[in-house]
Amino acid sequence: MSPTSPQTQRLGKVMFVLAWIALACLLYLYFDQKLATRHNPNQRVQSQMVGSVSEVQLLRNRQGHYVTSAQINGHDVVMLVDTGATEISIPEHVASRLGLQPGRRFPVNTANGSIDVFQTRIETLSIGVLTLYDLSANINPGLDDNTILLGMNALKDLELIQRGDTLTLRKY
Repeated sequence: MSPTSPQTQRLGKVMFVLAWIALACLLYLYFDQKLATRHNPNQRVQSQMVGSVSEVQLLRNRQGHYVTSAQINGHDVVMLVDTGATEISIPEHVASRLGLQPGRRFPVNTANGSIDVFQTRIETLSIGVLTLYDLSANINPGLDDNTILLGMNALKDLELIQRGDTLTLRKY
């Protein structure tokens, strides 16, 4: 039996370390996707047209919220259905990414107290086959994450039906 050379041993160690790094990266990607799906189980929105009625079905996430992928003015966003929000509320850094212009500054009362927000307009908001046009919204500097709050000014134009863990949104 011939002894292995130092170069072969070193190559073996390098390959061993690279295999562990590759495994760690794959595990990270797998669990990152799992966590994203837990937060937003509606990354692929289930929607259909029934005659002239647009319908979207949203699944509740593990925290009991309805979070969905959507589009504002053609840009991908994540939204939380919030029946306690009077208007659509967009984190300031997300509004900047979307190219939304801040307008008049005014105070609003939130669950966390009173803050100043900026008025803006959304040309189109789409969730699957549902599309709403020319909506007012607030740019909120107090929201830290990337999730937009879908408020009652948009929801008032929809029929909401909750059954079990599913929320159906319909636009007539």
